Amino acid sequence: MRCFTVLPRVTPLVVASCTLTGCSLAGAPSFQLFGAFFPAWMLCALIGVIGAAGTRVVLTNPTFRDLIPFPLATCKAAGFIVGLLVWMILFR
Repeated sequence: MRCFTVLPRVTPLVVASCTLTGCSLAGAPSFQLFGAFFPAWMLCALIGVIGAAGTRVVLTNPTFRDLIPFPLATCKAAGFIVGLLVWMILFR
């Protein structure tokens, strides 16, 4: 019965320590831009959005309109892939 009385006190400590594990400089690359540190993941997300918009421009062409069954899912997947590729090429 003793382990059940300790569990409510230990659980918040374990959860808090798990959330703090990602707060290291080695895990969050950043670079200086206009005098402030800018997170690299935000740059990759922006490039991914641009990749998704470029895919949308290509898919609105009448030749591709009938070939792609789910254009929204395709644009989102292309943006995600572009963002991940930029992350892997530049920051890993």
